[in-house]
Amino acid sequence: MNIQYRKQFSQNLSRDMEYKIYGDSGKPMIALPSRGGRFYEFENNLLNVYAPYIERGDLQVFAVDEVDYEALAGTGDGRTRSERYEQWIKYIVDEAVPGFSDMNTAANGWKIRFALSGVAMGAMHAANLFFRYPDIFDAVMCLSGVYSCGYYFRDYEDDITERNSPVLFVKKTDEGSPLISRYRSSNIIFCAGQGTGERAAYESTQEMESVLKFRNIPARCEYWGGDSQHDFDWWNMQTAYFLPSLLRFD
Repeated sequence: MNIQYRKQFSQNLSRDMEYKIYGDSGKPMIALPSRGGRFYEFENNLLNVYAPYIERGDLQVFAVDEVDYEALAGTGDGRTRSERYEQWIKYIVDEAVPGFSDMNTAANGWKIRFALSGVAMGAMHAANLFFRYPDIFDAVMCLSGVYSCGYYFRDYEDDITERNSPVLFVKKTDEGSPLISRYRSSNIIFCAGQGTGERAAYESTQEMESVLKFRNIPARCEYWGGDSQHDFDWWNMQTAYFLPSLLRFD
């Protein structure tokens, strides 16, 4: 498997951002780490599940960094944190994706929309990016996420937290918006367990499913049993189970 390490300066974040690329061609995917995780979390915890698809040339994964402790998982002034989160979103969409897309297009010979995957807080980021930018992303797998900024910002809210709360964003999107038709033609997977550490994710996933049904947006939403916990052992099993469906190989 071809693995490349890269670092680039982000104008939006005013810092170097690191990432790794796994594979040479196939469906491009951005993998987002859990709360406070780094780009190497993917390699340390999930790569073995993805490896067969990468080695066959069916999938190319771009594992990226986040700024969680300056944004959703941070403390201090709410506006500063929400603005930092929006800067990170712009880094992904305006800086990382164009470069990743150029690499992937050169390998495949044509341009392909991206998939997203994330666990825990990474699932929140994945859902947020997907619902805001379905012109870029057409598949998303979210495991054990909480899909509202209100959960992270508590009593603080503003225009930025509102548009970065997937449950609220989808609920408020006008039926005539082209976003809705994009969602309906995409591949959407949500999963949460009912075991240790999963209560908030379970309840938020139920809320997300309810909103998607209300908007008539097809999605695969599953709830694993009381033994399914908030850890990588379970996220590995869930990834192995859902990945063929995400890539439409089932």
